Amino acid sequence: MKKFALTAAFAAIAASAVAVPGSVITENDKKTGDVVYMPGQKVYVVTLKKGNMKTEVPLASVRELDIEKPANFEALADKVRKGQGAQAIAGLTQIMQTYKMLQWDKLACRYLVEAYVAANQVQKAYDTASQLISTDKSAAYKGDLAPAYWQTLLKLGKNQQLENCLRMASSNGDRASSAEALIMRGDIIAAGGSENPEAYRKALTDAYLRVGLMYNDPPCRQARRTALLRCADCFRQIGMDLRAESMESLARSL
Repeated sequence: MKKFALTAAFAAIAASAVAVPGSVITENDKKTGDVVYMPGQKVYVVTLKKGNMKTEVPLASVRELDIEKPANFEALADKVRKGQGAQAIAGLTQIMQTYKMLQWDKLACRYLVEAYVAANQVQKAYDTASQLISTDKSAAYKGDLAPAYWQTLLKLGKNQQLENCLRMASSNGDRASSAEALIMRGDIIAAGGSENPEAYRKALTDAYLRVGLMYNDPPCRQARRTALLRCADCFRQIGMDLRAESMESLARSL
């Protein structure tokens, strides 16, 4: 990292970009202020709160970002969760653009993809996710966007692409991604079973129950809740309503 004098061209780009408040964290340092990402140079420019000094942090040096949440983010996400995703598309698209490489782009993209899928615009959902993944390959197999992206691959029949993502998710050492990959494997099994009870049993034993009962660490909480609700659906499909209610009760307690 270093403080620097911006060239005229660089300064013009930085001035036109939207700065958002937050911190850029490396192994040895933390810079807090107004943050802009410069894709051409692959650096973060932080305008420090003290003295209005600008400092440059190379992307390769960044361990973590701590960017303030967009003010309207929760309201938009809640619309998607409530099945009103069409009303959130414009706002989520704006967050994706403003917060590109600034932490909230991936989660905004996830909700945007979910909104498009719910509206049966699966190709649009895939194109939206692919746009972000083109600049961050790891988003295809770990992090906030990955599970929603996998759903688009499944619905579009891009099976080899999906399998590659799941293999990467299982081997990258990220517990949350591994849990989500198992859930997706269960979805694939259930979808391919044509409502065959054996397919639901296999989805339970090979995927959903493993996540619901074994992935108890905090980063896997949301995946575990999803898996337990999938378990409930499967138990109902095979006529085990009491087990289904037990799974739903456990999911609500998380």
